[in-house]
Amino acid sequence: MTKLEQMGALAKNAARTLRTESPSEKTAALERIAAVLLEKKTDILAANALDVKAAQGALSPSMIDRLTLSEERIEAMADAVIAVSKWPDPVGQVLEERDLLNGLHIRKTAVPLGVCGIIFEARPNVTSDCAALCIKAGNACILRGGKEAFHSNMAITKAMQDALASSALDAACVQLVEGTSRESAAEMMAMTEYLDVLIPRGGAGLIRSVVDNAKVPVIETGVGNCHIYVDKAADIPMAIDIVFNAKTSRPSVCNAAEKLLVHADIASAFLPAVAEKLAEKDVELRADESACKLLPHAHPAVSDDWGREYLDYVMGVKIVGSIDEAIDHIEKYSSHHSDCIVTADQSAADRFLAAVDSAAVYHNASTRFTDGGELGLGAEIGISTQKLHARGPMGVNQLVSYKYVISGNGQIR
Repeated sequence: MTKLEQMGALAKNAARTLRTESPSEKTAALERIAAVLLEKKTDILAANALDVKAAQGALSPSMIDRLTLSEERIEAMADAVIAVSKWPDPVGQVLEERDLLNGLHIRKTAVPLGVCGIIFEARPNVTSDCAALCIKAGNACILRGGKEAFHSNMAITKAMQDALASSALDAACVQLVEGTSRESAAEMMAMTEYLDVLIPRGGAGLIRSVVDNAKVPVIETGVGNCHIYVDKAADIPMAIDIVFNAKTSRPSVCNAAEKLLVHADIASAFLPAVAEKLAEKDVELRADESACKLLPHAHPAVSDDWGREYLDYVMGVKIVGSIDEAIDHIEKYSSHHSDCIVTADQSAADRFLAAVDSAAVYHNASTRFTDGGELGLGAEIGISTQKLHARGPMGVNQLVSYKYVISGNGQIR
């Protein structure tokens, strides 16, 4: 039995006990995890410093920001765990209930998924977010982070396991794969005997590799080629503020806007003004031929730009002749994560919101709100861009399945 298989066996046993733990025991364990994360703040920061030092010169500044922890970010991690602990326990909730003519009573009841495998990359806060969500929903988890955050993830996991050891829960309900090689990821993808679901969280390459190669059922999460369409009826100052926030507040995350589509009727008034604002953050604009005429400092876009997730201070810009052209462009190039229309025309907004087939669609608001915490779900395990089982931010209620509980008094068929 390999090391990963041993972890899988421990996780499977932990999941069996976890699914019958009371809501109060799970809540107490999460509160203890939050407390220990704060108690171990110095150890976690020291481990994170090793990762940040190793990343210098190897990762972009925006990705290093994504990797870096601070006292405030660790406090935010603990706060997220507490937020999850306060969420209503989904396990055992009756989703449907009815009586049949033969006297059988049917209850469709929420149950844990079992053992969740999560493969993720450079954001160390994902470690505690995923563990907290899985525990609240009654699931064990096996986490496999990227090499960039290896020391950080080890320190965070140790803190969580120390907390669990002093709780009523099995500490094996949270485990971290210490190998960060492709081989360890490939082995997880084949662990059908131990994993009930596999969730990749990271860049396009990681997600595509898991979706294409995993034998374990996969929930596909969030490459974010997110669009903002500025309609001819847009309020220009509002549109500038939305674009600036969606692009620059944290460009390395999946809900950052990557493409800007502008109606031709408003382009000459809007594009120079938004470009001036984006220049405050040195955003590089890659524009189509029409937009380049209005943006002398923009770089000409190439065909590969329209489907790219930049995760950096870069934005594609295109002028469109109609809302239908904008919708068609989004349908062709969007990753179906988050897309937005800025307009004062309610009928145009209604058309866009109905026609754009993404997990989150926005009217007059930044795409940066596609986040479990911002949408009131506590933390999130990822943004699902698929349609089966879960879609959009995956909080506690998206980490359960269901079973039918049938009660009778001697009925036979």
